[in-house]
Amino acid sequence: MVKKTREDALATRETLLAAALQVFRERGVAHTRLADVAERAGVTRGAIYWHFKDKAQLFAAVCERGTLPVEALLAEASRNAQRDPLATVRQLAQMALTHLAGCADTQAMFDVIFHKCEFTDELAPVVAKNDADRAACLSRVQMLFDQAVAIGQLPAHTDTFLATQGLHAYMVGLMHEWVLNPGSYDLAVCAEPLLDCYLSGLAVRPPVCRPPT
Repeated sequence: MVKKTREDALATRETLLAAALQVFRERGVAHTRLADVAERAGVTRGAIYWHFKDKAQLFAAVCERGTLPVEALLAEASRNAQRDPLATVRQLAQMALTHLAGCADTQAMFDVIFHKCEFTDELAPVVAKNDADRAACLSRVQMLFDQAVAIGQLPAHTDTFLATQGLHAYMVGLMHEWVLNPGSYDLAVCAEPLLDCYLSGLAVRPPVCRPPT
C-alpha cells in the first residue's frame, strides 16, 4: 500500500509538471495561477500545494524537468578533455543542441524561458539558481579553452574569458531563434557545422587578451 501511495504521488507530481509547462507556455508564467495548473492537471488545489509550496517552487521543478541536463553533458564531454579540449567543447555544445532538437519538453521549456517569462521578485530563487548554474558551466568551458591554449590548439594570446562568453552568446542565439521556428532547419543535423563556424574562427582569429588591470 505504501509503495502504491508513493507511486501515485510521483505520478501526480509528473502530471502537475506537464500541466504547468503547458499552461506556462500558453499564458506566460506571470499570468499563471496554481489553480490554473491544478485545473489543467485534473487535481484539487490541495493536491498541488501538497507537492509545491508556491509558483516559484513549481516553476523551478518545471525548469529542472525540461531544461538541458548540464551536469550529465559536462560529465560525458569531459572524458576526453585532457587529450583534446577543443573537441570536448565542440562535443559539449553539440550535445546541448541535439538534445534541444530531439526533446519536446526541452523545446517547450526554452520557449517559456525565452518568450513567456518575466523574472519578477516572485521567481528570485529560480533566477539565483539559474545564474549559479550558468556561471559554473561557463567556468568549466573556460577551463577547457585554457587547456586548449596550453597545448597549442588556440593561440597563446587568446582571451579565454571572452571566447567563453562569445560561445555562450552564440549558443543562446541559436537556441532562441530555432525555438521560435523549429521547422526552419534541422538543428540536430546542422549543429556540427554551426559550431565549427564559431570554433574554427576562434582558432584563426581569437579575441585578444585584455590588458592587465
